Amino acid sequence: MATPDHPPTEPALGPETGPWPETTPRPETTPRPETTPRPETGPRPDPGPRAEERIAVDLAAVVGQLMRRMRAASSQGALTPSQRAVISRLYTEGPTTTAALARAELVRPQSMRMILAALEEQTLVERAPHPTDGRQVVFSITERGHEAITSVRQAKQSWLLDAIATRLDADERRTLAEATELLKRLVQE
Repeated sequence: MATPDHPPTEPALGPETGPWPETTPRPETTPRPETTPRPETGPRPDPGPRAEERIAVDLAAVVGQLMRRMRAASSQGALTPSQRAVISRLYTEGPTTTAALARAELVRPQSMRMILAALEEQTLVERAPHPTDGRQVVFSITERGHEAITSVRQAKQSWLLDAIATRLDADERRTLAEATELLKRLVQE
């Protein structure tokens, strides 16, 4: 603490002094140009690269929120997102090996073994010997797994259908249909 007998060892920083001693001139700051708010009516100009970046960020955030809302609406709250992805892949693509599932889901084989063990414990998937390679096993979805994934999908679709019907008017539903076609184009390979 500074006293009359002991001056401070470091310069004091504060809004009135800043980091420059009184004898050092402060750098000149240029005032920001005045901006006028743009009216929100009429056609928007071409967005340009910065606006495209903002669209990408907003779209990713909204898609994430939509997925979380749909996930919350499903009855399979006990399943993790990874487990849901694996059971969905088995439902869609059929039986496969641990290694193939790990590659498809972009996880390590050890992680996939843990996911499959949890699903097997819940009797949602089952293992069988590989038909041509005795060292491997093939996992497939069980009848209980089919019921679970069907229930999840129905709950998600029901929530989304209700949200569209109750929160959007006819013009907004048409706009959403058009946007859906654009999103399909974005994900095509």
